[in-house]
Amino acid sequence: MSRWLSMLSLALLLPLIVWSKANDSKDHEREGRRSCIDYKILNIGAIIDFHSLIGMEQKIAMEVAIKDVNSILSCSKLVLNFNDSHRNPSSMVAADLANSKKVQAIIGTKLDGATLVNEILQSSKEIPIISLTSSSEIRQIPLPNFIQIGNDITLNLQCIAAIICEFNWRKVTAIYEHDNGFTSYDSDILTKLSYSLSHVNSEIENYVAFPSVDTLLDPKTAIEHELKKLKNKSYNRVFLILQSSLEFATILFEKANQMGLMEKGSVWIITDDIASHLDSLDYSSVTFNMQGVIGCKTSFVELSQTFKRFKFAFRREFGLEYPEEEIENPHPSLSALRAYDAIWIIAHALRKSQSQGNFSMEELSKNVVATNHEGLSGKIIFKDGKLLEPATFKIVNVIGRSYNELAYWSPESGFSENLVNQISPSSASASTSGRVLLSNANWPGGSKSVPKGWVYNNEGRRSVKIGVPAGDPCPQFVNVSYDQRLNQTHITGFSIHVFEAVVKHLPYQLPYDLVPFYGSYDDIVVQVNNKVFDAAVGDIQVIDQRYAYAEFSNPYIPSGIAMVSKVKPDRSKETWMFMEAFTKDMWLLMAAMHMFISFVIWLIEREHNSELKGFGTMLWFSVTTLFFVHREPVKSNLARAVLAPWLFAILIVTTCFTASLSSMMTVSQLEPSVPDIQTLLRTNAIVGCNKNTFLVHYLVNELKFKPENVKGFESISDFPRAFEKKEIVAAFTIAPHAEVFLATHCKGYIKAGPTLKLGGLGFAFPKGSALSIDISRATLKAIESGEVQKLEEEMLSKTTCGSPNSNIIQNVELGPQPFFGLFGICGGIAVFGFLVSMAPLIGKKGKGFINYLEGTSSLLQRGLGIIKSCVSKNLSKYIASAPIQDENKNLEDVSNKMEQNVVNIELPITTHHHL
Repeated sequence: MSRWLSMLSLALLLPLIVWSKANDSKDHEREGRRSCIDYKILNIGAIIDFHSLIGMEQKIAMEVAIKDVNSILSCSKLVLNFNDSHRNPSSMVAADLANSKKVQAIIGTKLDGATLVNEILQSSKEIPIISLTSSSEIRQIPLPNFIQIGNDITLNLQCIAAIICEFNWRKVTAIYEHDNGFTSYDSDILTKLSYSLSHVNSEIENYVAFPSVDTLLDPKTAIEHELKKLKNKSYNRVFLILQSSLEFATILFEKANQMGLMEKGSVWIITDDIASHLDSLDYSSVTFNMQGVIGCKTSFVELSQTFKRFKFAFRREFGLEYPEEEIENPHPSLSALRAYDAIWIIAHALRKSQSQGNFSMEELSKNVVATNHEGLSGKIIFKDGKLLEPATFKIVNVIGRSYNELAYWSPESGFSENLVNQISPSSASASTSGRVLLSNANWPGGSKSVPKGWVYNNEGRRSVKIGVPAGDPCPQFVNVSYDQRLNQTHITGFSIHVFEAVVKHLPYQLPYDLVPFYGSYDDIVVQVNNKVFDAAVGDIQVIDQRYAYAEFSNPYIPSGIAMVSKVKPDRSKETWMFMEAFTKDMWLLMAAMHMFISFVIWLIEREHNSELKGFGTMLWFSVTTLFFVHREPVKSNLARAVLAPWLFAILIVTTCFTASLSSMMTVSQLEPSVPDIQTLLRTNAIVGCNKNTFLVHYLVNELKFKPENVKGFESISDFPRAFEKKEIVAAFTIAPHAEVFLATHCKGYIKAGPTLKLGGLGFAFPKGSALSIDISRATLKAIESGEVQKLEEEMLSKTTCGSPNSNIIQNVELGPQPFFGLFGICGGIAVFGFLVSMAPLIGKKGKGFINYLEGTSSLLQRGLGIIKSCVSKNLSKYIASAPIQDENKNLEDVSNKMEQNVVNIELPITTHHHL
């Protein structure tokens, strides 16, 4: 009972205490006025939008600031005069307040400097005007007392450009809401964005300007209509919201989410306009539709006692004044902090003016511009009407009910992991890559991988329908299987893995569905032409006749037509195989050299060596020399000089012969049973091929095989059985399939003849398909990066042999070329020995040889006399039968000719005679 009485008495006394405090405050104020020589009441015109959340926050922040300021001012008081800018341009309202002289300072949002210059009278331009937002005007505003407490929008755009650079997005789509308060804001901000993007090799591909949400009768319908046009117009999915009210952003993200513009592959980036209000947004209505959005939010210190006191007062006052907003924990945004700091800027300027004892509007404006103090939003120093200190931005990522802080960014330091490294860059041990810091981001659609920022526009369909040949003759390339337990179709294989690797290199996300096709390769290409499939993926051979129906990507692997046959029986069991260790020229040269050197040695030794006199002895000596078992001694030094290098040459040649023959006997010499296609045609042999491919027509029409000699098979795995039953002599398939076949069947088969080159294996697309160009470029990237080669090696490593044995090992027959130097030395020494041994023989037989020549000359002289007599007799008969008128002339001519002939005959005889 006593407890209830005490509580009742406290309840009755509380109003009295409050009333007493209020009276004391009024008495203190009256006493303060009496104690001040010049008590000032400064009227401040505040221009905000009462219908927006930002305006509500700014109003509460300024009211809290007024209470804090007036509680410490002794000789002055600040009074707020609020003006609603909803549907009224803020700049026009500010000009009216300045011209009316009703206020001594103006604080507002979205104040356009150009409008103020034109509308404010010259006599009113001394009034200090503080803009809570920063315009993007490039030119200097000719208002000396106009300052902007908002950060330069250029810094925000540079932060966004840095994010775009880290992820190599080359094109962006800019979205902004028209603001009637700024006359030149739209064009200037696009210019600055384009300039910032150009430094990171990016550009604006599209931009969409929405009317102000306040001017739309049906904002949701209008925004949905514009987004639909944008979706159909462009494949780009990197969206950047440059300028927006919270109301517009709420509707925009709701509609974008409904239209599938916030699925995997999309990127949404917001500027500080929206990012700074993420703390106050309701999860159910706004952040639910913003999952995965990246934003640049101005960083400020939230740990100071001043901020904590302000935050407590702000929450209390906001909840009391706007209970209908139903914000559970209202959090002051950067806009609220700037509004609070703007009041304190005027308060500090007013106190400084009063302390100087010379208060005037000019002095107040001068002190406002010269402000230098630490505010809740950061350091406040102005230069040329703008904040001198550049802002530091948090990179935030909307996830769940709130957001994650990924990194910090500033123009001086770039990306860093924490604020300490931004404040003191020298304390950072090493620079951290922005891509690493941003790697933990959650992207739209719940994706953890970095979006491509580009999608394939498939005429309104959600995914690309891709046909896959189900009856592939080589399952290692395309394998279609059905799991009855899970009721699922599984499509795997080398070609599928290559396509998946290629898609990763596309500049956009490509959703696709693989659909098995049970038909021939030509049929699936026709189905692509008929638009049944958007593409065909598999081991599709690029050939000329198929270009009539479709386009093809760049080949991802070279191809051709290969002939496979059984290996020829082992030649190591052949009778004369040892003869193939040397070529025919080598055998002949070896025999000639050996016989010549043996002859020279016999020629030298036969006069002095009784054991080397007979011709048969010479032959036996030449045979035994080959095996180093000759017993006949060589006595002459000249003969030894000829024999020594030849024995060394025999040693070298014998060693090479042994090595070559050993290699032929031990290493399997794989040779095809059929050497080439001409042999097959000549022998009218039956060949096999894959019946669902182009090979049947190619063998008949191009290679001229008879149709009855071409047998089709479902798969390359059917070839061994056909070979064993001797149904075919050779099998034709594309070269990549032949590699797999030979790697699977390690023994007994080999690739025969040259491979006929074709266009390679690629992917098929309808004529005029834009996807064909993109896939071709992505295919080249996959090839150049080594991914395709790695996949091919992985495929072959899973076969029985691990690698194909298709290379034919030719018999390596040694020719004379490697021994020319050795044989030259031996032959030169032998020739020298031959000449030396022949010199004495020539000297002994010289005289007899000269007598022989003289006898020969006498016989020739006798023969000449006989010829002369015969010629004279014939000449007399010829003259007697000639005409009279030409007798003298003919006689003279004939006589001259005979004399010339006689001279020509006698000349060589005379020469021999004198010799």
